[in-house]
Amino acid sequence: MTHTYQLTGMTCGSCESKVKSSLLLLPDILAVEVSKDSTTATITMEKHVGLGQLQRALGGKNAKYQISTMANSVTEEGSISWLKTYRPVLLLFAYMAIVSFIASWQDGQFDVMHWMQFFMAGFFLAFSFFKFLNLQAFAESYARYDILAKRLKIWAYAYAFVELALGMAYATNFNPGLTNWITLIVMLLSSIGVIRSVLGRQKIQCACLGAVFDLPMSTLTIIEDLLMIVMSAFMLTLL
Repeated sequence: MTHTYQLTGMTCGSCESKVKSSLLLLPDILAVEVSKDSTTATITMEKHVGLGQLQRALGGKNAKYQISTMANSVTEEGSISWLKTYRPVLLLFAYMAIVSFIASWQDGQFDVMHWMQFFMAGFFLAFSFFKFLNLQAFAESYARYDILAKRLKIWAYAYAFVELALGMAYATNFNPGLTNWITLIVMLLSSIGVIRSVLGRQKIQCACLGAVFDLPMSTLTIIEDLLMIVMSAFMLTLL
């Protein structure tokens, strides 16, 4: 859900930055936009955070910055806000699912193995494409939470190439056993950092679509990784 509040006391850009960083430290706060000119703070929450808790984060009732409700403060309902935030990922998944279904429909029958193969090819090719649009920005974002990229910066750059290679491998049906094992291992490693970040409520950008979209890390990111893990494991059992 997204709420807009009246916020007084900000006089400069430094004030805006201080207020924003203070509010982002609160649990369940996903994003914050503040403006000293309009004296407003627009806050996106995973769960509702009370006004008192927001004020305490700004220093208490006698602090320089004072936050209060305003008319029509709820700009979006929770479900709409969530859909708007993750619309790029959801649309991409919908497109891949539909195209994969069409490609796997042969002689009037649906082939689930082909559907998963085409879906995973589309997943890795599309996601690597967005990463390559700004590879350096992706690598910097990815290294903030991935357990391997934190220790080996080169892995943050290599990951995009690995995704591209996996996408091409699924698209050409290259050595399915090896391809699925690599996918399983890579996604398991990736999911560890994602799960730790989400459970630790870290307010960081998800790098799944590179630096093109400002997507917050959330349970949706975990679902993406787990989906690839389940699919690759399932395909291995059928080989």
